[in-house]
Amino acid sequence: MEWDDIRIFLAIYQSGTLRGAGRLLGVDQTTVGRRISALEARLEAKLFLRSNAGYVLTAAGEDALVAAQAMEQVAVSFQRRAEKHDGRVSGEVRVTTTDAIAAHFVIPAIDALRSRCSALRVVLSTTTRLVDLGRRDADIAIRTARPENSDLIVRKLAKWDVGLYASRRYLDRHGLPQPGQAFEGHHLAIYQPKVTQNQDGTLGGEPVTKGNVLAELDSSLMLSDVVRSGLAIGELPTYLADNDPDLVRIWPERKRAAPYEVWLVLHADLARTARVRAVVDAIVAAFKAQAGQLA
Repeated sequence: MEWDDIRIFLAIYQSGTLRGAGRLLGVDQTTVGRRISALEARLEAKLFLRSNAGYVLTAAGEDALVAAQAMEQVAVSFQRRAEKHDGRVSGEVRVTTTDAIAAHFVIPAIDALRSRCSALRVVLSTTTRLVDLGRRDADIAIRTARPENSDLIVRKLAKWDVGLYASRRYLDRHGLPQPGQAFEGHHLAIYQPKVTQNQDGTLGGEPVTKGNVLAELDSSLMLSDVVRSGLAIGELPTYLADNDPDLVRIWPERKRAAPYEVWLVLHADLARTARVRAVVDAIVAAFKAQAGQLA
């Protein structure tokens, strides 16, 4: 059995569709369909059933999945061990983070790298979803929650307070909210459920029970745009808001109990790879530069 067959099997399992698997692998869905059909014919077993929810594993597919994932781990480990001796600052480095962190830190880091590492290519994806570095979904992840996996190298890049903000236009229209009134008469912007573990039914320590939740967002960047537009009040990390002259911090003495923390994460096997190290150093420098500007 060829490794490419295993990759196609895993891609269909991960994406649930032939089209999605094709995007993961960089091939068309016809090729994916043909290869998985040929694999099933050789094994004389049906690996997937097509349902309304997409492609789902059969019992035979579930048995095969265990072996396929083990083979994938071996293949990824082999590649990493070979790469860590690569001293060339060239090739591809995949970085995943949120859109706000990408806009304020990672993109400036890529720009700084461009002049001195012209052969380096950074593939940047922005998502709030946690990716699996063990499966090589990315080489570097920049997260707002610290992972616990012992195979990963973790470095704290920053920590900021989270305060409650409104635009001057909003305050001109609606006035300041009053403590103890649970935002009665005010419009609020919050995160969608499960985007962050730090949203607890309060903003600035005040219950939101009487407020009008006007918008639920899935990123800090979108939430800050809604607050800046004057539509609603929202919690923002101080680095996003304190240098904006149009934003006013409401109840400055209050802050969210859990700060906004940023962690850089990479697999231990990649820590000495020259191209990955170059991107890590540039990202760290971008965070240090931002901290200096805020100071």
